[in-house]
Amino acid sequence: NYSKRVGFIVCGTQKGGTTALDQYLRKHPDICMADKKEVHFFDKKKNFPLGIGNYRKYHQFFSPQPQTKIIGEATPVYMYKPKCVERMAKYNPDLKLIVVLRCPIQRAYSHWNMLIKSGAETLGFGEAMRKENERVDLNNERKHPLYSYVDRGLYSNQIKRLWQHFPKEHVLVLKNESLKLSPMKELDKVCEFLDVSNMPQVDNVTVFSHSYEEKIQREDVEVLKGIFQQDVSELEQLLKWDCSDWLTC
Repeated sequence: NYSKRVGFIVCGTQKGGTTALDQYLRKHPDICMADKKEVHFFDKKKNFPLGIGNYRKYHQFFSPQPQTKIIGEATPVYMYKPKCVERMAKYNPDLKLIVVLRCPIQRAYSHWNMLIKSGAETLGFGEAMRKENERVDLNNERKHPLYSYVDRGLYSNQIKRLWQHFPKEHVLVLKNESLKLSPMKELDKVCEFLDVSNMPQVDNVTVFSHSYEEKIQREDVEVLKGIFQQDVSELEQLLKWDCSDWLTC
């Protein structure tokens, strides 16, 4: 018997492997994922008239079955936007959150490539990085978070914000690289976390594995290493991880 409320959310990070995780979880008989990936409920002001969530509208995205034990969705922008975290905590204080983190240098370049392909970005990667501070401001609706290539990869404050609103044991953080290399091992962690039976054996999911038209420039990598070094080190302490591979990626 499941609660009608959504029980877990894959809330980050964008370009971190959330699509693969969403596809894996759709194959679990006990789990009902939203009818589409990226519901974008908690990041839309219009869903919170007078500050109160229109949860009936939210629940329309889910079609649980008789065997469903838990309902979930994946919208990776939630972790990045402070308002979303507050709204999720108000909606369901017992919510479980799953975060997939990826080398922030590769994440930034993948994010930029996605926007170039969609036509939303026209600047080169180096220039886009340099201009990010003047283009992005989460407190100013005119400065769009779309271009937050660097800022989204500064993970430690985002994790700490989740911990401010939810107990630490309700936040599971996975490494994108581990999910790719040994998916079944990581999926078993997820199933244990969600208190459902182990994942049935599934084939490896490969998502968005197309190659980029050009490789990231060496000098851009060096700039990003300098930017991310301190944050990666803080994240290692927070999560008791070794992320040395991230600064050599």
